[in-house]
Amino acid sequence: MTKNLYFASDFHLGSPTLETSRKREDRVIRWLDAIAPTCAELFLVGDVFDFWFEYKTVVPKGFIRLQGKLASMSDAGIKIYFFKGNHDMWVDDYFTTEMGIQIVSDDLVIERSGKKFYIHHGDGLGPGDHKYKFLRRIFRNPVCQWLFSLVPPRIGLGFGIWWSGHSRLASSTEEVFMGEENEWLAVYAKEQLKREHFDYFIFGHRHLPLSVDLGDGSKYINTGEWINHCSYAEFDGKDLSLKYFEEY
Repeated sequence: MTKNLYFASDFHLGSPTLETSRKREDRVIRWLDAIAPTCAELFLVGDVFDFWFEYKTVVPKGFIRLQGKLASMSDAGIKIYFFKGNHDMWVDDYFTTEMGIQIVSDDLVIERSGKKFYIHHGDGLGPGDHKYKFLRRIFRNPVCQWLFSLVPPRIGLGFGIWWSGHSRLASSTEEVFMGEENEWLAVYAKEQLKREHFDYFIFGHRHLPLSVDLGDGSKYINTGEWINHCSYAEFDGKDLSLKYFEEY
């Protein structure tokens, strides 16, 4: 039986309501059950949670079914990577200590079966969005994170959940393909190709499943999100393809 690589992002568990989030969590677990027999490595490419902040002895409650499933997969020998997204960038060592999951703060470059991958959540990359890039530097600053950790969890987590609830996910605007020249992550990938060849660029964040041929044997895949699309990417040792689970 082949052992594949799987990539998914933007589950945004916790949003917009606990009821809908729980149904989505169950769907994610069904997907993990389906891929587990053929999975060698699992890449969770950011925004698994709509908000996450770890205090020294406190983590957000909920999502225990997903955590249990990830723990069992890790115990079975499946390597799992958790990328910090713009909603869960405050992950610390909880998932590593409890589940053996590797935390990736920014990009990760790997080579598998002779193919080179560049993987990143996608936030803060490419041209434009200067306001967010400024906020990202603040949110990722260790001193700022330490100061926030001094806020009592009841207040800090409550504020964080409120803040995340005002993201673009909360709007009803449908994401549409803007053309290759205007897709900022495709632009970023092409800039990287000028310096170094990658067979595949894999990003999340965009909330739109995309497969874009960049030329010269390189492809950009966006894993989309799981509120509307339930999309993911699979590498079978030869090709990387965009797929869907329990399509609506």
